[in-house]
Amino acid sequence: MMEKGVGEGRKDRVLITLACGTNNPNRSVRALHLAQVAHKMGRQVAVFLMDEAVYIARKGIMDNLRAPTGDIADDIVAYLQDFDVPIYACAPCAQSRQIKEEDLLEGISMAPATRLFELAEGATVISL
Repeated sequence: MMEKGVGEGRKDRVLITLACGTNNPNRSVRALHLAQVAHKMGRQVAVFLMDEAVYIARKGIMDNLRAPTGDIADDIVAYLQDFDVPIYACAPCAQSRQIKEEDLLEGISMAPATRLFELAEGATVISL
Protein backbone atom coordinates (compact mmCIF):
# COMPACT_ATOMS: atom_id res chain seq x y z
CA MET A 1 0.00 0.00 0.00
CA MET A 2 1.28 3.45 -0.89
CA GLU A 3 1.99 5.87 1.92
CA LYS A 4 -0.28 8.90 2.03
CA GLY A 5 1.30 11.77 0.14
CA VAL A 6 3.70 9.56 -1.80
CA GLY A 7 3.34 10.19 -5.52
CA GLU A 8 0.80 13.00 -5.11
CA GLY A 9 1.08 15.48 -7.97
CA ARG A 10 3.18 13.02 -9.96
CA LYS A 11 0.41 10.94 -11.45
CA ASP A 12 -0.16 12.96 -14.61
CA ARG A 13 3.35 14.13 -15.52
CA VAL A 14 6.11 11.85 -16.78
CA LEU A 15 9.66 12.78 -17.72
CA ILE A 16 11.77 10.27 -19.62
CA THR A 17 15.51 10.97 -19.52
CA LEU A 18 17.90 9.16 -21.80
CA ALA A 19 21.70 9.20 -21.63
CA CYS A 20 22.63 6.59 -24.27
CA GLY A 21 22.24 6.81 -28.02
CA THR A 22 23.31 4.72 -30.98
CA ASN A 23 25.71 2.91 -28.65
CA ASN A 24 22.65 1.21 -27.09
CA PRO A 25 19.80 1.14 -29.63
CA ASN A 26 17.59 -1.08 -27.48
CA ARG A 27 17.65 1.28 -24.52
CA SER A 28 17.28 4.34 -26.77
CA VAL A 29 14.23 2.99 -28.56
CA ARG A 30 12.79 1.69 -25.30
CA ALA A 31 12.94 5.17 -23.74
CA LEU A 32 11.02 6.64 -26.67
CA HIS A 33 8.55 3.75 -26.54
CA LEU A 34 7.92 4.40 -22.83
CA ALA A 35 7.19 8.04 -23.66
CA GLN A 36 4.66 6.87 -26.25
CA VAL A 37 3.05 4.44 -23.79
CA ALA A 38 2.77 7.13 -21.10
CA HIS A 39 1.20 9.52 -23.60
CA LYS A 40 -1.33 6.89 -24.70
CA MET A 41 -2.19 6.45 -21.00
CA GLY A 42 -3.13 10.13 -20.90
CA ARG A 43 -0.01 11.40 -19.17
CA GLN A 44 1.68 14.71 -19.87
CA VAL A 45 5.06 13.54 -21.19
CA ALA A 46 8.41 15.12 -21.97
CA VAL A 47 11.67 13.53 -23.12
CA PHE A 48 15.12 14.89 -22.25
CA LEU A 49 18.14 13.58 -24.16
CA MET A 50 21.58 14.02 -22.64
CA ASP A 51 25.12 12.72 -23.00
CA GLU A 52 25.31 10.19 -25.88
CA ALA A 53 21.54 10.39 -26.46
CA VAL A 54 21.91 13.76 -28.17
CA TYR A 55 23.33 11.91 -31.18
CA ILE A 56 19.94 10.32 -31.87
CA ALA A 57 18.40 13.80 -32.08
CA ARG A 58 20.30 14.45 -35.31
CA LYS A 59 18.37 14.30 -38.58
CA GLY A 60 18.45 10.85 -40.19
CA ILE A 61 19.75 8.91 -37.18
CA MET A 62 16.41 7.63 -35.87
CA ASP A 63 15.56 6.16 -39.29
CA ASN A 64 17.97 3.31 -38.59
CA LEU A 65 17.59 2.98 -34.82
CA ARG A 66 15.74 -0.25 -34.02
CA ALA A 67 15.17 -2.37 -30.96
CA PRO A 68 15.22 -6.19 -31.02
CA THR A 69 11.45 -6.04 -30.48
CA GLY A 70 11.12 -4.52 -33.96
CA ASP A 71 10.25 -1.05 -32.69
CA ILE A 72 11.75 1.71 -34.84
CA ALA A 73 12.70 5.02 -33.22
CA ASP A 74 11.58 7.06 -36.24
CA ASP A 75 8.02 5.68 -36.07
CA ILE A 76 7.76 6.38 -32.34
CA VAL A 77 9.15 9.91 -32.69
CA ALA A 78 6.67 10.59 -35.50
CA TYR A 79 3.88 9.67 -33.05
CA LEU A 80 5.35 11.90 -30.34
CA GLN A 81 5.67 14.77 -32.82
CA ASP A 82 2.09 14.32 -34.02
CA PHE A 83 0.94 14.88 -30.43
CA ASP A 84 3.41 17.70 -29.67
CA VAL A 85 5.23 15.72 -26.97
CA PRO A 86 8.26 17.89 -26.20
CA ILE A 87 11.67 16.36 -26.82
CA TYR A 88 14.71 18.26 -25.61
CA ALA A 89 18.40 17.75 -26.29
CA CYS A 90 20.78 18.92 -23.57
CA ALA A 91 22.40 22.03 -25.08
CA PRO A 92 25.87 21.63 -23.50
CA CYS A 93 25.88 17.90 -24.35
CA ALA A 94 25.01 18.63 -27.99
CA GLN A 95 27.42 21.54 -28.33
CA SER A 96 30.32 19.53 -26.92
CA ARG A 97 29.57 16.93 -29.62
CA GLN A 98 29.50 19.55 -32.40
CA ILE A 99 25.72 19.26 -32.83
CA LYS A 100 23.94 22.49 -33.67
CA GLU A 101 20.26 23.38 -33.36
CA GLU A 102 19.86 23.15 -37.16
CA ASP A 103 21.21 19.56 -37.04
CA LEU A 104 18.31 18.42 -34.87
CA LEU A 105 15.28 16.53 -36.08
CA GLU A 106 12.18 18.67 -36.45
CA GLY A 107 10.36 18.95 -33.13
CA ILE A 108 13.48 18.53 -31.00
CA SER A 109 14.92 21.61 -29.37
CA MET A 110 18.01 22.30 -27.31
CA ALA A 111 17.56 23.10 -23.65
CA PRO A 112 19.82 23.84 -20.68
CA ALA A 113 20.03 21.67 -17.57
CA THR A 114 17.69 24.07 -15.78
CA ARG A 115 14.91 22.89 -18.13
CA LEU A 116 15.55 19.31 -17.01
CA PHE A 117 14.97 20.31 -13.40
CA GLU A 118 11.83 22.26 -14.30
CA LEU A 119 10.44 19.23 -16.10
CA ALA A 120 11.36 16.90 -13.25
CA GLU A 121 9.67 18.96 -10.57
CA GLY A 122 6.45 17.18 -9.63
CA ALA A 123 6.85 14.52 -12.34
CA THR A 124 7.50 10.82 -12.32
CA VAL A 125 11.01 10.54 -13.75
CA ILE A 126 12.19 7.46 -15.65
CA SER A 127 15.89 7.44 -16.51
CA LEU A 128 17.47 5.11 -19.06
